[in-house]
Parts: sequence; C-alpha cells; structure tokens
Amino acid sequence: MATCCIAGCGPAGAILGLLLARSGVDVVVLEKHGDFLRDFRGDTIHPSTLDILDDLGLAERFLALPHSRVERFTLRTTAGETLSFGFEGLAAKFPFVAFVPQWDFLNFVTAEARRYPTFALRMNADVVGLIEEDGRVCGVRYRTETGEGSLRAGLTVGADGRSSRTREAAALPQTATSPPMDVLWFRLPRNANDPGDAQGIVGPGHFVALFDRGKYWQIAYLISKGGLDAVRVAGLQEFQASVASLVPMLADRVGELTNWDQIKLLTVRSDRLTRWYRPGYLAIGDAAHAMSPVGGVGINVAIQDAVAAANVLWRPLLNGPVTTADLAAVQRRREVPVRVTQSLQAFMQRQLLVPALAHGRPPRISPVARAALAAPGLRTLLPSLLGFGLFRPHVESPARLAAAP
Repeated sequence: MATCCIAGCGPAGAILGLLLARSGVDVVVLEKHGDFLRDFRGDTIHPSTLDILDDLGLAERFLALPHSRVERFTLRTTAGETLSFGFEGLAAKFPFVAFVPQWDFLNFVTAEARRYPTFALRMNADVVGLIEEDGRVCGVRYRTETGEGSLRAGLTVGADGRSSRTREAAALPQTATSPPMDVLWFRLPRNANDPGDAQGIVGPGHFVALFDRGKYWQIAYLISKGGLDAVRVAGLQEFQASVASLVPMLADRVGELTNWDQIKLLTVRSDRLTRWYRPGYLAIGDAAHAMSPVGGVGINVAIQDAVAAANVLWRPLLNGPVTTADLAAVQRRREVPVRVTQSLQAFMQRQLLVPALAHGRPPRISPVARAALAAPGLRTLLPSLLGFGLFRPHVESPARLAAAP
C-alpha cells in the first residue's frame, strides 16, 4: 500500500515523486523500462525547469552535468531570409535552454529522490490497468518479468505519456487536433568549426532544425502528416540529398545515414483531456495533454504540472483523504497555461511550418511571424512563453525547504 502511486517515471513522474518524497509523502513510482536509455526524447531544459531545480537547491549540481546551452534560435531560408529570437533579453537567472539527454536528467532526479526514505522506484514494472472499487481508483495493476502484481494507493497519478494506459482505463473525456506534420529524428557528426546555437532551415517543401549536442547534431526533419512511406519509397539517397541541399555543411556527412533504422519517426499529435481526474486518479504531463514538439516545451510543461500537483496535494496526501476538489484544483492551475501553450504551438505551426511544407512555393518566413518578433512589446513575448510558460509555478514548502538526510 502506498499513499501515492505514480505510473511512469518520465520527467513529470520523476519530479512529482521527488517533490512528494521531500514533503514526507510515501510515494512509489512504477516505470515499465529497466533504464532510461531511450533516444530522441525531450531533452530541452528550459529556464522554467532550471528555476524549479534552483528552488530545490539542485540547479548548480544539475548544470555540472555535460550539456550544451542555447541562448538564441535562428531561422533562415535557402533564399537568404533570416529571423532570430533569444532568451538573453529576459529577466531570468538562467536565460538559456540547457540540452541534456533525458536519461541523464531522469537519473539525476531519481538519484536525488532516492535520498528520501519515503521514495521508491520500481523499474521493469509496466502498468497495465487500474484497480477500481465503488467508482474510485484505488491503485494499479502492473506486469513484471516474473508475472503480474498490484499496488494499492490512496492516489494514483498517470504520468505514463501520450499513449497512457491509465488515461485510457480512466476513460476521461478528451479533445484532439492533428498537427499537419510528423518529424524524422536522426543525428550526424558535428565538426569543431561548425556554427553553434540552434537553427532552423526552410527550403522548398521542407523544414529542418539542428540542435548542437557537442559531438553531433541532433536533427529534426519535418514531413507532411503521414508522409513517411513516400519518403522511404523515394529512397535513402534522395533523403540524404534533401538534407545536404538544405544544410550544405552536412553534405560530407549525410553518408553516415546508411539505413532507415537510424531515422526515428515522431508522430506529431496534440490533445488534452477536458477533465484530468476522477476519484482517486489524476493525469499529468503527456497523459493529460500531448504537446507538439514545436518549441521543445513538452518536457517543461509536464514538469510544471508535477510542481503544481505537488503544491496542491502534499498536504491532503499527508492528512488524507485526497478529494476530487483537490484534484480539480490541480487542473484549474494548469489548464489555462496548457491551452495557451498549445495555441502558441498551433500559431507557430501555421506561420512557420505549414508554409515551409507547401511544395512548389518559394521558401519564406511568414510576415506575421516576422512582425510578431519585431514589434515593440512583443519581441520578448515568444521567448518568455517558450522559456517560462504562463503562470509558471514555483516549488512551495515543505518540498522547497526539505533537506535530504
């Protein structure tokens, strides 16, 4: 029996587990994998998340991990147009995005959480369903290498991602949209004399984004929704040629892509639950609202959910029971910021990405996007929303003040 069971040890689940454990709540986190080593997961740690780590006294140690920093993003077209925005103009302690592999982030957070006796992490525990009694969720059923088990809990939190089994089992109402693109992720070597910072390149019918990972470039290549089969039919050499034409400096390296297994598909979706909870259950992060990859904000929005949930729930979890009013308060704190962020992503998709994917048109940067980043009073709005979100939460006591034994 646990006071709180968290399904999924991604960024939201790990941070919530840490915060609740620091507050003295008995929490068990179940993770279906045996480690965190999965590539092309969200690894953009924005200023808002760095502020949260700073609330916990962990930012300095976290930034001692190997990472790269991006203060500015530049968008250019193959026709010579450029557009740039950055975080350096914000009143922020950490005016940059730190790129850290997600496995390093999760190992760091869970190692810190394990210092508290009220925290437990069970790996290789795949949550497959909910335990329900009299209309209330009372825990989870999970599968391990040795068989099935169950864990009863006063509160179950679904932090198990965009394909959440707990959300499906809870049968919560949902609204969804279908962004007009999917993303192919891959990496190519980075030379010491390559330019730094993140950059996006718009070409006829294509958009590609490059992120500096030190020894390699992580590359996002946008394709039209459902367009993977057409890309594969055209062949790997055609794909290599397309990348080289968009990013000439990579022309001598595209040959490193020797098979399609090196290129991972992210099926882009955007959805959100209209109700995040039912008695005994709460969804957060991608389980509550799958985000588009635009802006790299998904991991940070999920972490803000976890902070808001911990701020609201630590006291009722300690004193019991957690009511639906408590769970509704979490959604109330987070729903507007999530909807605003998804609307911002949709705007960026319409103004920057849809025109880029329009075959037969010359590459261009939308005049609306250019005006939005140039107008007085607006030039810091996009960096602020991407860097911090709306109504960003800070860690509240006692988690903020708790010190590990």
